Amino acid sequence: MARPNYSSTWRNNLYVLMALCVPSLGAAIGFTFLGAWPILPFAGLELLALGSALYYVNWKLQYRQVITLSDDEVRIEKGHYFPRQCWQFQRETAGLNIIPERHPHDSPSLSLHNRTENVILGEFLTADDTRELIELLRREIRVDTHSASDKRAF
Repeated sequence: MARPNYSSTWRNNLYVLMALCVPSLGAAIGFTFLGAWPILPFAGLELLALGSALYYVNWKLQYRQVITLSDDEVRIEKGHYFPRQCWQFQRETAGLNIIPERHPHDSPSLSLHNRTENVILGEFLTADDTRELIELLRREIRVDTHSASDKRAF
């Protein structure tokens, strides 16, 4: 299973949001009692925007790719929380495409294909994680395309 790196859970993000809500809304309510009532809706909108951004980032980090290898097929499942897309390739017709990184800080690109379909793998992985995935898949699936720089890197 491949998934993006993330540093915090949704629960920790909620704790941070609550830690920011209490003083922000407390100050906004205090200013409201002093007659500066327009501060309260803006503080609420600001916290709503921050909460929405935290939720969106957490949702994006729940993306998964599951690659299952059996004796006669390769199965790829992609989705957030559960598989939303699924591809099945016969193992004898499946091949890897490896495109080396253009810049030393980039990751190599990796895709699995057969005669009719092409599926990009690990586009969210770091360069080291992508190289590790390539090494794992090279042992199991034939490599169809790669360049000279790809041979040096691996």
